[in-house]
Amino acid sequence: MTGMSGAQDPGDERLGRVFLGRVIEPGDEAGGRWVRELGVGEVVRRLRCGGDPLPGVSAGRWAGLAARARRAEPERDLAVARAAGARFVCPGDGEWPRQLDDLEDARPLGLWVRGRPNLRMWALRSVAVVGARACTGYGTHTAATLASGLAERGWVVVSGGAYGIDGAAHRGALAARGATVAVLACGVDQPYPRGHAALLTRIAEQGLVVGELPPGDHPTPSRFILRNRVIAALTRGTVVVEAARRSGSLATARAAQRLGRFTMGVPGPVTSVLSAGVHELLRGEAALVTDAAEVVELVGDMGDLAPARRGPVLPRDLLEPATRDVLAALPGDRAAPAEEIALCARTTRDEAIARLYELRALGYVERHGDGWKLTRQAMISVRGGRRPC
Repeated sequence: MTGMSGAQDPGDERLGRVFLGRVIEPGDEAGGRWVRELGVGEVVRRLRCGGDPLPGVSAGRWAGLAARARRAEPERDLAVARAAGARFVCPGDGEWPRQLDDLEDARPLGLWVRGRPNLRMWALRSVAVVGARACTGYGTHTAATLASGLAERGWVVVSGGAYGIDGAAHRGALAARGATVAVLACGVDQPYPRGHAALLTRIAEQGLVVGELPPGDHPTPSRFILRNRVIAALTRGTVVVEAARRSGSLATARAAQRLGRFTMGVPGPVTSVLSAGVHELLRGEAALVTDAAEVVELVGDMGDLAPARRGPVLPRDLLEPATRDVLAALPGDRAAPAEEIALCARTTRDEAIARLYELRALGYVERHGDGWKLTRQAMISVRGGRRPC
């Protein structure tokens, strides 16, 4: 086995953390507490010596950790990572995203990173877009459009590299020539899922591929769930696009809520099982969003407001309020005298006649003897806004 003399030195923080990454599972709060209270060097020494168990661990589990420690080769892991174009980033480095410290004892020991950009800088302006693997065409389109819009606005799109919504989000950002980060539940040198090998390679070339697990490690169900806490902590907010009630993407949303990050959901059809989990989020503290502008309004700087939403402007919308009231007061099936129109419009007869002549000049009404009637062209416009007398 490769020597570990560097990790025995408490000052060699990096090599020690690489070593611990082989021994302690991601998100292990007991391991994080050992590192915080005793320091990396002492935890490494105790594990390698295999003496008395560290606090809060059973004898059986301690034996398992010691067995892992005997097989750990941190120098080899660093060499394999370098060959794959990856680097190890840990707390204290200039590239370390400090918002991960919000995870406290569940904070990653370090992150393996493939790609040229600076992880800390990218994470400062990032949004997670996550959701169901078995998604619908609606979900795929929505995720891709949302991610593309975020990328065009200069935001980094973070997701988990999985099939379904994750893949659609990454592709949407890439299609906009934007920035995207895939956070994996395995070694960053492992293309998982296999069907996304080309996508992950493209992400590494144009963005970043990130993971806690050392090179060569494969995912497990628990590692997927634990990976989600990193996605939530790394970003300013999490958007869920399609998720059933038991979807793993809801774990990301719950982690974001615990960390005080923005949690958002894109609604779907009320009949869709794949949107039931999102709707449950929206009934709680999550915010409803439908496009990138609404996401940025929440997670962005003050003044990044989404445009006001309104229906199409109709010709009658351009009329003065008093004129609109008189127009709405005309019956649709007959001519009416000015007195009746004035009564319905809550104005005087003289004021009503003045407005009626204005409306006639604009083509809305026509004179019929002593009465006034809507023109054929005005009927549809008025019916949409009629108010009762």
